[in-house]
Amino acid sequence: MRAAYPALLSSHFRTLLQYRAAAIAGAGTQLFFGLVRMMIFDGFYASSDAAQPMTHEDVTTYIWLGQAMFLVTLLGVDREIALMIRSGNVAYEMVRPLDLYTLWFVRSLSGRAAPLLMRAAPIAILAGLFFGLGPPASFAAALLFAASALGGLIMAASLITLLTISMLWTISGEGISRLAPPLIFFFSGILLPLPFFPNWLQPVIQALPFRGLIDTPFQIYLGNLAGASALTAVTLQLVWIAVLVLAGRALLARGLRRLIVQGG
Repeated sequence: MRAAYPALLSSHFRTLLQYRAAAIAGAGTQLFFGLVRMMIFDGFYASSDAAQPMTHEDVTTYIWLGQAMFLVTLLGVDREIALMIRSGNVAYEMVRPLDLYTLWFVRSLSGRAAPLLMRAAPIAILAGLFFGLGPPASFAAALLFAASALGGLIMAASLITLLTISMLWTISGEGISRLAPPLIFFFSGILLPLPFFPNWLQPVIQALPFRGLIDTPFQIYLGNLAGASALTAVTLQLVWIAVLVLAGRALLARGLRRLIVQGG
């Protein structure tokens, strides 16, 4: 049965790779908004002589990395699973000889990975050639960035799975779908690099898991996290992934005990 999960991951991943036109359109949109954000920060740095928490060059790289990995922060419930919960077809999922949490997690992971791969590559190439995306601080930073970015992707999948499981109680899913994205956007760094947030808010940011989605990989890429501090940040990513997975499993087990499928 263990071979079933890689097969499901591969098949769902390859299915989503067919949506190339949507990926090209999404990449174009993200390039446009990346340029808009760059103009905002260009004006900000040109009009201020005060010391800033990040250099202009680092902010430029941070923004383009954010545009490339935008989908890691665009999280919500899995629409296909949500439809199954509403219709009662989730019963078919429950009788499969597979672990239900792992099944939904694999779907969430492939659902983020495929479109992310198709969008991130062209954005990174174009931004690196024309729009100021800088290289990693070092070869070691590049390797650790890749590992941390993978951790961010896995964390995104665990959050999607957790949000989806909550639908066993809410049914419609509209509440969590509207509340979660703004919270994740605000505290992940996709709207504003986290070092620009006020000092009184930094302990809250450090305590939440959302910085592990993109800010931790980006700070490693820039070299602002290196050595022991970088390893500590990646370890914190892994701890939060474990917490989210365990919370999701516990919530799913409780939800399935009370689940009632009506009709026939």
